[in-house]
Amino acid sequence: MLGQIMTLAEGALSAPSAEEASVRFFGAASAFGATYLQTRLYRRPVERLTSQAHWSAGGFIKRISPQGWPGSAAFNYVCFDCNPLLAAIRENRTRYRFSDFAGHGDPRYRSYWDALGEAEIAEALCTTSYGSRGVIASLHLGLGEREPDTDIARTMQLAGLLLTERLMEFAGGVPDDLPELTPRERDCLAYMADGRKDREIADMTGVTEATVRFHIDNARRKLGAVNRAQAVARAANRHML
Repeated sequence: MLGQIMTLAEGALSAPSAEEASVRFFGAASAFGATYLQTRLYRRPVERLTSQAHWSAGGFIKRISPQGWPGSAAFNYVCFDCNPLLAAIRENRTRYRFSDFAGHGDPRYRSYWDALGEAEIAEALCTTSYGSRGVIASLHLGLGEREPDTDIARTMQLAGLLLTERLMEFAGGVPDDLPELTPRERDCLAYMADGRKDREIADMTGVTEATVRFHIDNARRKLGAVNRAQAVARAANRHML
């Protein structure tokens, strides 16, 4: 799986600008059913987080969508009138599906999904990287299928984290002097990126699950990541794996 993730993200990682990285990523993701992209690089609002405050923070890098979607009534509805994704930001989520916060079968979000459908979005994935001083890099990747293949969706999300880490670098949000990881820390992160559970990693490395968790948490702290997924993305983006 790690090889697929890197292949999907490689164009973005070598891009000379944040906009070009976004375009290249969408080009690769389109082969897996991506229909929409939005990338942002902004600072978390200091005031109470509302739809308007979130929008006013700006930092939009690239939006690839059907013509006429931005600024339409449907667009304004999901951005301002009904934005369930604010909960994910409050929780510092690094990856999730839109349906995690707006269930497809929930009648409260019927109009929400109808509006997204006008942009050919039946489901969407989000990845977010959090840097110092409140800097946030985010990717919204719309999909044409309501129930994408689980493995493909996971691959796109982890590749998306590589993109948001790259966007963070353009903002100077990731220091160049990150501490070196130990061989065991790198191994544990690499196995985790390949979809292995702690128990499997313990069996493969000949240590206990508690030791695996210890190595992964050490790596996460060294990398300044908020959780395991961001740790994997940050390590992969800097060729540590």
